[in-house]
Amino acid sequence: MEHSSKFGLPTSVIFCKECVISNQRPNPVIEFKNSDNLKLGPEFEDGVCSACRYGKEKYKIDWNEREEKLLEILAKYRKKSGYDCVVPGSGGKDSAYTAHILKYKYKMNPLTVTWAPHLYTEPGWKNFTNWIHVGGFDNLLFTPNGKLHRHLTKLAFSNLLHPFQPFIIGQKNIGPSIAKKFNIPLVIYGENTAEYGSSVKDNFEPLMDAKYFTRNSLDELFFGKKNIHEIIQETDFTINDFEPYIPVSADGIKKDNIKVFYMGYFHRWDPQEMFYYASENTGFKSNTERTEGTYSKYSSIDDKIDNFHYYTTYIKFGLGRTTYDAAQEIRNGKITREEGINLVKKFDNEFPKKYFKDFLEYIDITEEDFRKTIDSYRSPHLWGKSNDEWKLKFTCY
Repeated sequence: MEHSSKFGLPTSVIFCKECVISNQRPNPVIEFKNSDNLKLGPEFEDGVCSACRYGKEKYKIDWNEREEKLLEILAKYRKKSGYDCVVPGSGGKDSAYTAHILKYKYKMNPLTVTWAPHLYTEPGWKNFTNWIHVGGFDNLLFTPNGKLHRHLTKLAFSNLLHPFQPFIIGQKNIGPSIAKKFNIPLVIYGENTAEYGSSVKDNFEPLMDAKYFTRNSLDELFFGKKNIHEIIQETDFTINDFEPYIPVSADGIKKDNIKVFYMGYFHRWDPQEMFYYASENTGFKSNTERTEGTYSKYSSIDDKIDNFHYYTTYIKFGLGRTTYDAAQEIRNGKITREEGINLVKKFDNEFPKKYFKDFLEYIDITEEDFRKTIDSYRSPHLWGKSNDEWKLKFTCY
């Protein structure tokens, strides 16, 4: 019997033939058909995800030609004094690579900007300070109103099972917002997340679509299914408290001619190689222990809430942190699909217990309420219960 699904996911679960991702990956749902609108080669059969197809396309791209385009853009924006560009980031491997190569290879003067994590981890704070002191960068660390951010995070967890939503909104906004305030018309992010399946066509454009970081109306901005006006009516927060979360207007971006690029369009993006580069040049260090929920030690290690972001994706979509890491490394030729499947089987369902108490205190809920909320978001087409234990109905193994 076919079960209904939550979040608009396909009720029939399909796993990619080449990596370990499934068609349950949302926003938008990853494609498994060879459609012309993806601009991918005709040699791929159905059953291979769009991210894997683009991974093969990366080998065909003339990266020297792409770098020439980058040089033309940078020459246009390079100044005799002041900041040439804004590089948003945390000092993790991707932003460390982007900022360093811009400054030391291309002779730009970037202003790095950071939207602070919810709760810094010890290695995250060390990597952030090393980025500045070892890498040698000016930085603006922006920490939003802690009381409000905790409230928004709780709303996002309770109403969407997405505790990272407010952070992601701030992270997207900070680069263009600072660029506008400081009159710096060039913003450069590192990787383009479209590589992993969302809007794959975006990989063929160097510019970030303005719809991701602009707004036309405050009514469009929601936190945990509530817009700003609703939250203000229910709390003692004011519109001024929301200032850093409000994206720049589309008209303002257009008026100031601010351009937002991805370095991943110009450089072949390989997270493991970025890790090696950042380690050598900016003092980046991996964690001393394996990250809960996966096998790696160097990705997304700066925030104690990171692990719960990935755990909630596992609950909602059946795709945990290992799945995302392994799929990425399969496409980049670091591991085989068989190795990826074994890693998913071993680590994907691991509960992030290390910072569990910190997380409960941060959003002010009990463990009982946490468990109830988690279970309420399990989609019946993915999860079944046997002997009082939840189990996925479909896995890549």
